[in-house]
This record gives sequence, C-alpha cells and structure tokens, in this order.
Amino acid sequence: MKLHTLKPAEGSTHKQKRLGRGEASGKGGTSTQGNKGGQSRAGYQRKNAFEGGQMPIQRRIPKRGFKNNNKVEFKVFNLGQIDQLQEKYDLYINGLISRTDKVKILATGELKSKLNFKVNALSDKAKAAIEANGGTVEIVK
Repeated sequence: MKLHTLKPAEGSTHKQKRLGRGEASGKGGTSTQGNKGGQSRAGYQRKNAFEGGQMPIQRRIPKRGFKNNNKVEFKVFNLGQIDQLQEKYDLYINGLISRTDKVKILATGELKSKLNFKVNALSDKAKAAIEANGGTVEIVK
C-alpha cells in the first residue's frame, strides 16, 4: 500500500452540486430554486408552524383550562403510611421523595411510634397526633 493509491471506500463520497455555474452544468438558470418569489431569494425564512396556508394546528384547536403558575405541589403522606414506611424505608434514600420535593403530612390513619418530623406543611390534626405520641414537628419553608 502506498499513499498515492489510497482512495475512499466506493460510494462513501458524493460530488457536490455546483449551482448557478451556467446552463451547461444542468443546474444553471434558477439554480434549482424554482421561479421568482420569496423562496428563491437569499435570506428567506418560513414562519414557525406554517402549514402551507392551511389553518395551523395551534389555531384549529380551542383553548382550554387554566394553568396556575403559583401553585405549590406537595408530596402528601398520611400518618398511617408514614408509620408503615418508617419501619422499612428512609424516604429520601429510597427515592420516595427528592431533595427539592415539598412534603405535607395529613392525619388519615394512626401513628403508633414516636417520630420527629421536618416538613413543609401539615394539617392541624396531624400535628396534634404527632405531639400526642411524644414526637416533634419542625416546619421548614
């Protein structure tokens, strides 16, 4: 093998189209751009979501509902769930909550063990039930 005999693999390269280089090239005249109009000019940009003059989908489908940007999403746990989960799992380590989740405790079910909580929100009944068992609650904002 010598350097002057090296060639790319068969079919791996293609000839570049030479546009606008005269009629003899077969790509002269309008240079494959069609005739006149915006699309044949340099700098033409089609509008986003343009569907060829058909009514675009974002205008065909009616507006529905409302999205509240100030809504606070909580991961909600009941006292009964927490009693079962605390025996088996650490909520954070086992992926039941993430570092950025806001946690809220509700009073459904019974709490049998003494636990200390750091949560973002909880109901009054849940707070009373936790403190009745000798646990403590710290509300984190």
